[in-house]
Amino acid sequence: MSKVLIAGGGAAGMYAAVTAAALGHKVELFEKNDRLGRKLFITGKGRCNLTNACDMEGLFDAVVTNSKFLYSSFYGCTNQDVIDFFEHAGVRTKIERGERVFPASDHSSDVIRALERELEKNGVKIRTNCPVKKVRISEEQVFLGYELENGSFVEGDAGIVATGGLSYPSTGSTGDGLRFAKELGHQVTECLPALVPMECKEPWAAELQGLSLRNVRARILDGKKVLYEEFGEMLFTHYGVSGPLMLTASSFVGKRLKKKELTLEIDLKPALTDEQLDHRILRDFEENKNRQFKNALGKLFPAKLIPVMVFLSGIDPEKKVNEVTREERQAFVRLIRHLPLTLTGLRDYREAIITKGGVSVKEVDPGTMESKLVKGLYFAGEVLDLDAVTGGFNLQIAWSTGCAAGRGIPV
Repeated sequence: MSKVLIAGGGAAGMYAAVTAAALGHKVELFEKNDRLGRKLFITGKGRCNLTNACDMEGLFDAVVTNSKFLYSSFYGCTNQDVIDFFEHAGVRTKIERGERVFPASDHSSDVIRALERELEKNGVKIRTNCPVKKVRISEEQVFLGYELENGSFVEGDAGIVATGGLSYPSTGSTGDGLRFAKELGHQVTECLPALVPMECKEPWAAELQGLSLRNVRARILDGKKVLYEEFGEMLFTHYGVSGPLMLTASSFVGKRLKKKELTLEIDLKPALTDEQLDHRILRDFEENKNRQFKNALGKLFPAKLIPVMVFLSGIDPEKKVNEVTREERQAFVRLIRHLPLTLTGLRDYREAIITKGGVSVKEVDPGTMESKLVKGLYFAGEVLDLDAVTGGFNLQIAWSTGCAAGRGIPV
């Protein structure tokens, strides 16, 4: 059996520790914070979206970067395996809209406590307030060791780096594992905030702060090229746009948006054809034929959106609706179907759910998570160049890669 040193007490690190210890390895878990699972505590707005109950094809489809790399780990530790693990550890689960899996209690603390119980049961030595400063390998790669911030040195047979990426740095995710990887000769792909709100140029977006739009279709373009198109829910903020639809979009367009401005078009009525929408507007105008244009849109839009739509339409707000011309009405239809915004950038890591980029998976064995460059060194979780859309998929990556790393160490 091996002495296994794990850097990082988040989802991937804890799951790797439980897995390795259950196989008989002597495991020490090092966490820089005063307690385990700091980032796990805030996931899913404190409810912890554990995983997603979709089929395996759905899991792979949800991965944005390097999905093929996850074949072995996803099948080695499936979403159902994760649900079973937590159920057996005393966490009842429930499935909500979009197949999202949560603890029935809606408390992420229950998930963390369950992991802590499993760590204790399997004899894992937990060292909190113990940041790892450096990973050292002997010249003959006979041992691997962690140099700690307090100046001490711990020697082991294998090490798992599960320190996370760069998102939510207040939880301790400050890129330590990326630095370790670089120091040991690994390639780290470009890192960006992902699943993150985006900023907009138009001042009127800030006027809509707090407005949530459901069942809209968003399209993001670079010139005429469509980079992203999807249906869902979005939210306006004081700086631009957020909500599930926009967070997911950021993972697909972030690299391009870092270099140049992009166009966001929102279809406010995607369930209607242009003709149906025109008829709907005509019907509303007929019901309000003696009212001014600005006062005849109450059934079409939320109240907060009406002044913006009136302004963008170019139609005189005081004009009676029975005086609105056919050309003006058709232009209004086009506006509703293609409400334009200019995306200027991503918000920073403090608001990002995950990090895009990380340790290159080309240098990691997909079956065991062991480095192809350094014998005995393993990676798991967000430190790797893997990311997925919202819905529990990124935590599934953490569980699956953590499990693969824990199992990958020779018994």
